[in-house]
Amino acid sequence: MATGKYSRVDNRRSAASYCSTVTIVVFVALCLVGVWMMLSSSVVPVQNVDVAQENKSEVVKEEQVSETSEGNSKQFEDNPGDLPEDATKGDSNEGGNQVEEKQEEKSEEKSEEKIEEKTEDGSKTETEDGGSKTEEGESKGNDDSNSEDGEKKSEGDNEKKDDSGEGEGDNEKKSDDDNEQKAEKSDETKENTQIEEKVETTDKEQDSEKSENGQAVNQSSTEVFPSVAQSELLNETTVQNGLWSTQSAESKNEKEAQRSSDQQTGYNWKLCNSTAGPDFIPCLDNLQSIRSLQSTKHYEHRERHCPEEPPTCLLPLPEGYKRPIEWPTSREKIWYYNVPHTKLAEIKGHQNWVKVTGEFLTFPGGGTQFKHGALHYVDWIQESVPDIAWGKRSRVILDVGCGVASFGGFLFDRDVQAMSFAPKDEHEAQVQFALERGIPAISAVMGTQRLPYPNRVFDVVHCARCRVPWHIEGGKLLLELNRVLRPGGFFVWSATPVYQKKHDDVEIWEAMKELTEKICWKLVTINKDALNGIGAAIYRKPTTNECYEQRSQNDPPICDKSDDPNAAWKVPLQACLHKVPVDASERGSQWPEQWPARLDKAPYWLLSSQTGVYGKPAPEDFTADYEHWKRVVDKSYLNGMGINWSSVRNVMDMRSVYGGFAAALKDLKLWVMNIVTIDSPDTLPIIYERGLFGMYHDWCESFSTYPRSYDLLHADHLFSLLKKRCKLVAVVAEVDRILRPEGKLIVRDTVETINELESMLKSMQWEVRMTYSKDKEGLLCVQKSMWRPKETETVKYAIA
Repeated sequence: MATGKYSRVDNRRSAASYCSTVTIVVFVALCLVGVWMMLSSSVVPVQNVDVAQENKSEVVKEEQVSETSEGNSKQFEDNPGDLPEDATKGDSNEGGNQVEEKQEEKSEEKSEEKIEEKTEDGSKTETEDGGSKTEEGESKGNDDSNSEDGEKKSEGDNEKKDDSGEGEGDNEKKSDDDNEQKAEKSDETKENTQIEEKVETTDKEQDSEKSENGQAVNQSSTEVFPSVAQSELLNETTVQNGLWSTQSAESKNEKEAQRSSDQQTGYNWKLCNSTAGPDFIPCLDNLQSIRSLQSTKHYEHRERHCPEEPPTCLLPLPEGYKRPIEWPTSREKIWYYNVPHTKLAEIKGHQNWVKVTGEFLTFPGGGTQFKHGALHYVDWIQESVPDIAWGKRSRVILDVGCGVASFGGFLFDRDVQAMSFAPKDEHEAQVQFALERGIPAISAVMGTQRLPYPNRVFDVVHCARCRVPWHIEGGKLLLELNRVLRPGGFFVWSATPVYQKKHDDVEIWEAMKELTEKICWKLVTINKDALNGIGAAIYRKPTTNECYEQRSQNDPPICDKSDDPNAAWKVPLQACLHKVPVDASERGSQWPEQWPARLDKAPYWLLSSQTGVYGKPAPEDFTADYEHWKRVVDKSYLNGMGINWSSVRNVMDMRSVYGGFAAALKDLKLWVMNIVTIDSPDTLPIIYERGLFGMYHDWCESFSTYPRSYDLLHADHLFSLLKKRCKLVAVVAEVDRILRPEGKLIVRDTVETINELESMLKSMQWEVRMTYSKDKEGLLCVQKSMWRPKETETVKYAIA
């Protein structure tokens, strides 16, 4: 071989040497072709044959740029500057000395590097652990084959090695690339996949993403969600996370698609057959459990009794159901056929609760205590005690025994949010009327358990003829109000014992007078409303423990130190008194800032020494969460999903943290029920502190609301957590129950969970408005349809 080489250099042209030269050249060419075929075959398992044309063009462009200069060759490196100098010399030393076969070989090597880096950068996020390991093994195998090829070239092809000296350089570069890729894989497993909450993308990373993906990245939102222009392009179920796919990712996606297809065909939805019919509330209409109660004197039959297995059937629609009337018109009238109940109109019509007017149910704005309108009554209360200061000092209130919630409905005009509740009792559908009107309310009762709210969160508690026996059994029920009322807050009691002199009223008044003195509530005023012919006593909770310590008798007793006043999920009531906090850094020791300043500012009792939900110091965590949701709502929800927000009134955040989602919607004419799940960090007090409201709930059970209550449900990483504890199909059936037809569901969760949910919702003929995924995180927006199944299923425990 050496003779052949030198004969070419010395231009010897003898016949014998000429034949020898031809033979050697042919042999060398065959060796090069063989090596090239081996190298190219190692690329085939990685490359995706269905790569889009724009991606191919990008790779070709980057290869051309990389061959121009050493600096540009680093353009497609994940960590530029990490490679040693000698590992890049092979690129810069290439020139006209290379034969055509060698150029093709080098191009294939570059293509292989590009493919491996793209796979690690993007589509590897789609693979399971097993897939990643297999892919890593393939990469190692390819590198080993390249190394063996290099040895063969060294032994049998000295001409090539001597000409360019690339054999050693190429092997070193591939070895370094391999080490770099391993390090990147190790780092990848440590990355947080939460969207934007724990990931802060720098400008440098955004520029790198532009280069790799060939598309613009919205730096203000870090492309967590698509823009308006992109949303139509991303309306697909499966979205690849990188420019290049892998065999393991393709196979995994296909298996998931087949599994989803099997599940979709396997869903057999049925219509619930229960005594309550279209108004079925599983945890309140469990007649089997109610019949087995030992006693009902403490309203046990109005409390929650959830079935062991939540229903998986769907509820029928009332005959003639129509799209609800929009706010604010809905405050005055609703469609009769949406809530076809007339009993309340018959017994309360004279008090201006509700009336039947043609095809509408109309609400004159009255109530038992405010026949001439709720707004007059609201202003009369503030005139009685100016310190109440609706919409400034007093922002979040609790309305006990709310009826059809006209009081809470007109408080919106004073920038106040009322958490209204009433039992599902003989006052037929009163809470359902409230929700259909666009007024927040739940079905609940003051019974044997604590209310599902934190302690010291309500600015005002209101009771207008709420029929609650506050004075009995040591004042246990009034002490529960004391638990949830903020120190310095007001209790407005508008009831007949305040202004009537009947025997029973006088007895109740004397009992209440004694009880309120024992718990140190100060009677601020007793005032009468001449227009409505009623009166109200307004009390104020103390801001110190001085009165408690000066009591001659410990009655009612101070609660034990072991008693946690924040514990509120299915905790029995106790007739004890919780002390007021005295530490200046403790929640409840100071009144929140006036509305709306309290919405944006972190509460004073969130300290930098505390760690927030997302790992930052608590005040920074609060601010980062708020900024995140403002960006998401502004960049995506309001403009990128095709939602007509003017028709959205009743909203629920099914898994709220700091209330950032609700706060970001503050300028819209809607309200948000913030749910803090019982297995999440207890951040509900923060939500109340900023002038919003919500409650605790376990989504493995039915929610205490009527069917068709909400226009929009929002679930941020809820369903993937519920899958570990509950049957997802039952949760989806509950979502269908509380969401109105044509209502929207927005889900942010893992891609796996999104795909499973999408399959389920499609089987109910819901319309998928948009799907989007990136880095194992997904977004889904769907709209509920009017479709109902034909086959029925009897809910045995709900049959009278």
